[in-house]
Amino acid sequence: MNAPSPAPLRERPSQETVAAVTAALAARFGNRLVTSQAVREQHGSTLTWVPNQPPDAVVFAQSTEEVQEIVRICAAHRMPVVAFGTGTSLEGHVNAPFGGVSVDLSQMNRVLAVHAEDLDCVVQPGVTRKALNEHLRDQGLFFPIDPGADASLGGMAATRASGTNAVRYGTMKDNVLALTAVLPSGEIVRTGSRARKSSAGYDLTRLLVGSEGTLGIITELTLRLSGIPEAISAGICPFPTIKAACDAVIMTIQSGLPVARIELLDEVQVAACNAHSKLTLPETPLLLVEFHGSEAGVAEQAERFGEITAEFGGGPYEWATKAEERSRLWQARHDVYWAASGMRPGAKVIATDVCVPISRLAECVDETKRDIVASGIVAPIAGHVGDGNFHTSPLVMMDDPDEIARVTAFIERLVARAIAMEGTCTGEHGIGQKKMRFMEIEHGSAALELMRSLKRTIDPDNIMNPGKVLAV
Repeated sequence: MNAPSPAPLRERPSQETVAAVTAALAARFGNRLVTSQAVREQHGSTLTWVPNQPPDAVVFAQSTEEVQEIVRICAAHRMPVVAFGTGTSLEGHVNAPFGGVSVDLSQMNRVLAVHAEDLDCVVQPGVTRKALNEHLRDQGLFFPIDPGADASLGGMAATRASGTNAVRYGTMKDNVLALTAVLPSGEIVRTGSRARKSSAGYDLTRLLVGSEGTLGIITELTLRLSGIPEAISAGICPFPTIKAACDAVIMTIQSGLPVARIELLDEVQVAACNAHSKLTLPETPLLLVEFHGSEAGVAEQAERFGEITAEFGGGPYEWATKAEERSRLWQARHDVYWAASGMRPGAKVIATDVCVPISRLAECVDETKRDIVASGIVAPIAGHVGDGNFHTSPLVMMDDPDEIARVTAFIERLVARAIAMEGTCTGEHGIGQKKMRFMEIEHGSAALELMRSLKRTIDPDNIMNPGKVLAV
């Protein structure tokens, strides 16, 4: 693939360039252009151990056309542009290692249309997943993708997020029908349509979904919706070992049981959740499970699941029969990051994830658990195990070089283990800055060079979120 010769940014823009861009943006956006140190640092790295690298300025955009203006001003000066949603990403996605302008999309937070009869909606990127579901509730619809944080939908698309419902409803790549984005040139592109399928041309929607802001800034999304199920049942099932829990998951998926959610917590994570969320879950490895469907269908699914788990020593199965009980249970699951952070005051939580084929899940999790113990680190495990995706969250004292080295080596082994099992270095967190070093190991040099060629073609000056995903 022939691409223009790149002119990648490898140094921060000069002070003269920063001053010129800031002056142009201030003249256009007034007090929505902010250069205070505190706000700039808020728009740098947040939930990560990568050092904070703030942008030179932050602009709060309110429309696609304003994003276009910002990008055109920056492109004219080869100034880096970093999109910002809610700042909940975990791999250094919003850091500005080369300075530049952070485009804050939080004020682009309107639901533009809901087509209930077609089960889709159109939203701006700053709408959060909880806000959208609150808006949809009265229409009997919901948007099923639910990462732990109340992330913005634009950010969720940019990182190809998923969550606890992915085993049934898929990830963001399956639920974004179309989008509008501003390219590095300042050109506006609209991809896809509201049709449920198409074979017309390259799939540009899925090229941009998961590109982590390196190819453009998403400014509008058309999303697939689902009907709120007639009946929902949820519960917990403890197991004697983490391997037994994973084996039960494998059997559940391979038997075709249509679970909506099936989540793993190891005994360390359960103890943290009990303390943080004031629960009384049994402090052993356990599965949190949920079924969606008709009353009869849900009852049948739960009965079959009970039979499967019993084969692996699981039980007793406890039901969360009321909606508020289910909400409390799943909120505790979503809060595992904060629960882990309370286990070791003063330590930094280094959340990371991998994903493997479902048949290798028990092997991978069991080996990882033994690696944690052998490494002498504290690292609770939780996972969306229905699709082979699990997380571990080492707690690190950042003033202890030996501990940092042990955790770094552990993460290297975790990724190597997953890739050796024909898996991936990340199931849903994305690459950002922290996992760039694994890209060639996973994809190979030819595939990585093809990705670089796409980046160079779309963003020849490397202004879109430079220093992320790919080294060009």
